[in-house]
Amino acid sequence: MKHWWALLLLAGPLAASEVAPFTVAGDAIEAPLAGLSGDARRGEAVARNRESANCLICHSIPGTTERFMGDVGPALAGVADRLTPGQMRLRLVDATLLNPQAVMPAYHRTEGLVRVDARFAGRPVLGAQEIEDVVAYLATLKE
Repeated sequence: MKHWWALLLLAGPLAASEVAPFTVAGDAIEAPLAGLSGDARRGEAVARNRESANCLICHSIPGTTERFMGDVGPALAGVADRLTPGQMRLRLVDATLLNPQAVMPAYHRTEGLVRVDARFAGRPVLGAQEIEDVVAYLATLKE
């Protein structure tokens, strides 16, 4: 079991600009970040947002009329049949922990990054709540 502690929480709730601590077990982060519950409707909005997560640049998302969806990453249709919520969480937090050559951005990491958009310098692209919301949404995408 590997421990990846990105931030020690000293007191109070986690701010959206902070990275939540997590534990990687195999190919997953089983525990929800900061003990949060996700909301699938909010997660869908995050996944479709081209200004932050921008999942559509690499993935196609089912049930959408979005134009110009990507095909660099796997289609998200049926992702809940292929991956557990913990596996999805690890890939969203930092796919390079699973595959150092991954091209998927680390959405919940701030250290060791290169070519970071100025809007996200020093803070994660997605906060812990947004990660949990996206996991909740992806968990609904079954064949």
